[in-house]
Amino acid sequence: IEAAEKPGFKSTAAIFLRSKRKIVLTGSETEEEARLAEKAPVILPQFPTFKDVHSQRVHMKQKLAAGFRLLAKFGWDEGVAGHMTFRDPEYPDLFWVNAFGQYFGHIKASDLILVDHTGAIVRGTYSVNKAAFVIHAAVHEARPDVTCAVHTHSIYGKTFSTLGRKLLPISQDACAFFETHSVYEDFGGVVYDKEEGERLVKALGPTNKALILQNHGLLTTGRTIDEAIWAFITMERSCHSQLMAEAAHVNGYKDLKIISDDVARATFKSIGDARAGYGQFQPMYQMIIKEHPDCLE
Repeated sequence: IEAAEKPGFKSTAAIFLRSKRKIVLTGSETEEEARLAEKAPVILPQFPTFKDVHSQRVHMKQKLAAGFRLLAKFGWDEGVAGHMTFRDPEYPDLFWVNAFGQYFGHIKASDLILVDHTGAIVRGTYSVNKAAFVIHAAVHEARPDVTCAVHTHSIYGKTFSTLGRKLLPISQDACAFFETHSVYEDFGGVVYDKEEGERLVKALGPTNKALILQNHGLLTTGRTIDEAIWAFITMERSCHSQLMAEAAHVNGYKDLKIISDDVARATFKSIGDARAGYGQFQPMYQMIIKEHPDCLE
């Protein structure tokens, strides 16, 4: 076992690489084919590279559109509520967002709207959810490391948010958020004013990747679109898991078996960073574009 150290994807996890054992699969290959197979490279997840900024932008719009299709598939849309954004690769002060009132399950890459830091529409013909602008503009302005932000009113996320607590490290998956998420306690209704967005960003902090908005829902961020969407998916599922675990015990969360800080921290290093988030998202991306190829249009 060797640590994977490939350009563009340096994983902290151990990866199995090519064996040095020489065999021939009788009836399935010739001696020559066997030797060639032994020399074939092992394919590892790679961050994509682009020939120009246009290709990068198209790819990112397709990733975000696919993300909307996934959230619709999981039933995490809620009327006109919920939004995802990504920072434009050429103009970092502009970001792409879904149009107001468009069903997640119908969104295509070409439907996305480009807005500036004031909420003015730079490209696109449809209006934008004001709450989306206030929340996401604040995040993108305060956190230059954030490429993508995701927020919807998913059922278990908004239910868990009523507890006013952070996720506990009760499973391997929950450790992806260990010491990297916080709670925003000051729910004041629909987020329409800039000051509310600024308070929200202050609660998120300078390095956290996720925020539980009390009585509201979840917000996740990422250095890639893949990381941010995967973070939302696994955070929603972790909320579901903890709610069920607490309900199964007489004394609720007090009876849960908590993973130690040291183990949770070590687990985070394997499954909680940007590289892991990118890799985890790929199977779902492959699935959704096969089921909904029109999202790439």
